[in-house]
Amino acid sequence: MNLDRPYNVLFLCTGNSARSIVGEAIINRIGAGKFKGYSAGSMPKGQVHPLTINLLNKLNYDTTALRSKSWEEFTAPGAPDLDFVFTVCDNAANEVCPIWPGQPMTAHWGLPDPVEVDGDQAHRALAFADTYRMLNNRIGIFIGLPLASLDELSLQKQLDDIGRKKGAVTPERA
Repeated sequence: MNLDRPYNVLFLCTGNSARSIVGEAIINRIGAGKFKGYSAGSMPKGQVHPLTINLLNKLNYDTTALRSKSWEEFTAPGAPDLDFVFTVCDNAANEVCPIWPGQPMTAHWGLPDPVEVDGDQAHRALAFADTYRMLNNRIGIFIGLPLASLDELSLQKQLDDIGRKKGAVTPERA
């Protein structure tokens, strides 16, 4: 993989309100120039979760362009050719995904859903911070890969291994 443009990366989740949004924000910051991040959901909630926005704002991310959207936007004419698609929740990993423009490489990087955490505000905020930490770690490993020198099989193994890092959730396959 050696492109004359940034690699397009899509983070998928069901609701597109927390994990996938965080992935999009992180890769656009730390992979700027080399990667362009996007996020989407199979059943988007229509708004980014307020604790996602709070966390990203505290970490000095620009959140003005972040929005909850359907993965159908990325199958429409004129959608960016995707190079990588990462599912970050088990529901999206087990769903039948559309045919993506660009025939991207895919991997499952499952994480616990911070939106599902009960408790007081501090406990819930910690769950969102943990999600950020795990995604930041995985994305940091990913953007450090020597993409131009890895063959497709080696790259796929690396992508799958990143998804098995601490905090990974493995979907049950029937």
